[in-house]
Amino acid sequence: MRNDFIDNGSPFDWGKTSEDYAKYRDIYPEAFYDKLAELSIGVKGQTVLDLGTGTGVLPRNMYRYGADWTGADISENQIAYARKLTEEAGMDIRYIVSPAEAVDFPDGTFDVITACQCFMYFDKAVLLPKIYKMLKPNGHFCVLFMAWLPEESPIAKASEELVLKYNPSWTGGHMTRYTLETPEWCGDMFEPANMLTCDLAVHFTRESWHGRIKACRGIGASSLGETERELWEQEHKAFLQTVPESFDILHYVSILDLKKK
Repeated sequence: MRNDFIDNGSPFDWGKTSEDYAKYRDIYPEAFYDKLAELSIGVKGQTVLDLGTGTGVLPRNMYRYGADWTGADISENQIAYARKLTEEAGMDIRYIVSPAEAVDFPDGTFDVITACQCFMYFDKAVLLPKIYKMLKPNGHFCVLFMAWLPEESPIAKASEELVLKYNPSWTGGHMTRYTLETPEWCGDMFEPANMLTCDLAVHFTRESWHGRIKACRGIGASSLGETERELWEQEHKAFLQTVPESFDILHYVSILDLKKK
């Protein structure tokens, strides 16, 4: 994939990091999923489409709430891991390999459509009218995002600096809190139902934090050469020997729940 507004136009491919992604990026706390269920997102009786599903993190973790899930992702490798993890867990979730903009279901198919940690990659002009059509009357489109706060965690900040040392084009760092507002792109299609933000502490070990950073867009999914990636890995592991064996990293969560007009 390539986007002029992301990583200064440098290409990235999540399929390159699927193994680490599957192992280390299933990190959303239980409170995150509980909050979605409280908002009646992904619950029993609903049909839900998860765009940019990756390794199926959202459908697999929300499965217990009873919705009928379908996940779509552009990467064949991501979907392969999603199917593997789903089968191992004994779950019934459908997956398709497709860019979000090319997903095609009949009008009024879904009660809810989600985009978790991925909406920034999509072509809104193409995708939003399709989402509108695929949703049932009064259906919901939910944009979810969670990011660590480097200015409130010396560990996260140091890890970011090492990513930028080897990949200065990466634009995924320096996250701060922000206020959710009604997006202009809602137009005549959507209106806010819920707009929530909160802080959540996510627990890591040295290994799991290293894996989480390795599976980010700036390292594992980037176009870095193998030598650069290995040098980053050595330096990051050396840094982690200077921090406690386990620790919490504060993250900022936003839930933008939009209702179809």
